[in-house]
Amino acid sequence: MARAVIGIIGNQHLINDDYLVHGVGTMLSEAISGVSDCLPLLVPPDPDLVDLDDLMAACDGFLFTGGRPNVHPEEYGQAATPAHGDFNRSRDRLALPLIRACVERAQPIFAVCLGFQELSVAFGATLHPEIRDLPGRMNHRMPPDGTLEEKFALRHDVHFTPGGPFATLMGSDVVRTNTLHGQGIDMPGPRLVIDGRADDGTPEAVYVRDARGFSLGVQWHPEYNAAADPVSRKLFEAFGDAARDWRSGAAGLRRSA
Repeated sequence: MARAVIGIIGNQHLINDDYLVHGVGTMLSEAISGVSDCLPLLVPPDPDLVDLDDLMAACDGFLFTGGRPNVHPEEYGQAATPAHGDFNRSRDRLALPLIRACVERAQPIFAVCLGFQELSVAFGATLHPEIRDLPGRMNHRMPPDGTLEEKFALRHDVHFTPGGPFATLMGSDVVRTNTLHGQGIDMPGPRLVIDGRADDGTPEAVYVRDARGFSLGVQWHPEYNAAADPVSRKLFEAFGDAARDWRSGAAGLRRSA
C-alpha cells in the first residue's frame, strides 16, 4: 500500500530580495519520511492557491510547522504591536480553518512551535507576545549565536499531566526538550487542554478536548534529530500511525470528497 501522505504547511521566503518561494525545513520532511514513514508533501501557505476540501482529500494528515511569522493578534481579538513581530496573514487564513476542519472530522494533525500557537488560537487561546518578559519566566528564544547543534540543544524539562495523553505516549511524566520560541499561550480556550509545562510554567504541550483524532501540539521543535531523540521519535511515530489509520479507514471519505 502506498504510504500515507502528510501535508506539511510551508512558509514564505524571499530569495535575493525579489523572488518569493514556498518552503519547509529539510529536517521536517526527513522526520515525516524517515520516522513517521509517510510521504511528505509541501502545502503552499496560501488559501488562494489550495482549496481546503481538495487539500484534505489529498492528504491523510497535516504537520503545522514552525516559522518566523507569528499568528496575527487580530485572530485572538487583540491589536498588533511591534512586540508581536512578523506576520503571514495568508498562512493564518489557511492554517486556522484547516486545523478546525481536521479536528472536526478526526483527520490527524501535529502542530509544532508556530503550529502549536495556530492550534491554540484556532481553539480560542490568546498569546503573549514575549513570554521572557513575564515574571518568573525563562528566555525560551533560540540562542542568537552558536552551531545548529547548540541552538537546538535540549534546554529544559517538560512536565506532563500524569495519566494524560503525552505522559501515556512517552511512558514518562517528564521529558527533556529544546526551546526556540518567543511567544506563548496566555489564556487557553475552553477546548484547549494544556498537558505539559516547562519548569517556569510555560505551556509546552496541548491537545484538543474531545477531539476524536490525533490533535497534539508541542511548543518545541521535535523535528531536530527526530530519528535519534526518543521524545521526538515517539511523537512522529505516533503521528505516522494515526495517518495510516486515517488512510485505511477514510477510503469512503476520499472517494466522496
